[in-house]
Amino acid sequence: MSSTVEVDRDDPLAFEQLVAPHRRELLVHAYRMLGSTQDAEDAVQEALTAAWRGLGGLRSRAALRSWLYRVTTNAALRTAERRGPRMLSWERGAAADPRAELAPPLEDAGWIEPLREPAGDPEAMVLHREDIELAWIAALQHLPATQRAVLVLRDVLGFSAAETADILETTPASVNSALQRARGTLAAREPARGTVDARGLDRRVVDAFVEAFGRGDIERLVGLLAAEARFTMPPLTAWFDGRDDVAIFLTERVLATPWRVRRVGDVNGWPAVLGDQLWEGEWRPGALMILHGTADQIDWLATFVDPRLVSNWPEESKESATDR
Repeated sequence: MSSTVEVDRDDPLAFEQLVAPHRRELLVHAYRMLGSTQDAEDAVQEALTAAWRGLGGLRSRAALRSWLYRVTTNAALRTAERRGPRMLSWERGAAADPRAELAPPLEDAGWIEPLREPAGDPEAMVLHREDIELAWIAALQHLPATQRAVLVLRDVLGFSAAETADILETTPASVNSALQRARGTLAAREPARGTVDARGLDRRVVDAFVEAFGRGDIERLVGLLAAEARFTMPPLTAWFDGRDDVAIFLTERVLATPWRVRRVGDVNGWPAVLGDQLWEGEWRPGALMILHGTADQIDWLATFVDPRLVSNWPEESKESATDR
């Protein structure tokens, strides 16, 4: 029996139903390559538009997934060429003095951004959490875009060399060569893929952080931090290295005004907290904080303070709030 794809070109809904089961994985794929949810969403939209126009070239449903990966990868490569690589705060410059005046935010500086996706199957998140953690996404940005695509397609998604060559319109030999170079580059960088602690942060640590932050309990908050803790907050360029400097900044700057905070599930494989700040008598979107660490200590507060990102974070994932 033929498995030829038959979709009415005048029925966009039929096409949407055809590709809907793949949309989320395509978004995550584009995000791994680009380090930005917005860029990934744009790339997927561009890819699906191209797929709709080229639907007549798809011979069977069995080839649908690899075909969608082909158009999405190519769209992501074009975006990567236009945008350039993204980076983390400590890749841009040295740690700041926590008492120094803050420089203005760099809104379009190419920061690594968190993956924004609707609340879904927790088990699905676990399956790819080590492949979307922020540090690994940042490490991928040090690869040329084509090597990045090859490594993700081969090592993360499990496509064969022949399938990857077909997606990228090259040869298996070229794929294998690019993969070897990409693996070598990543091996020289820290942290590598798979460094997510299998246990993650203990839920009690996360709950204690939410309570302490909301109540402005700096002593308890600092007690949850590892000695080597880092605090980043793009699009502000300043970042702080070490528990003492992080404590000074939290005490004298961040917690100088009241906060209302709540859990928002996991973001990029780690527990996350969303906070509103009381400013001039009203609550305003303040920060998304992603908590990294071992079982009982936080070693990186990956904080994002862009109001556009914070105010648009998915409401359905918000959990209980604590304020003072």
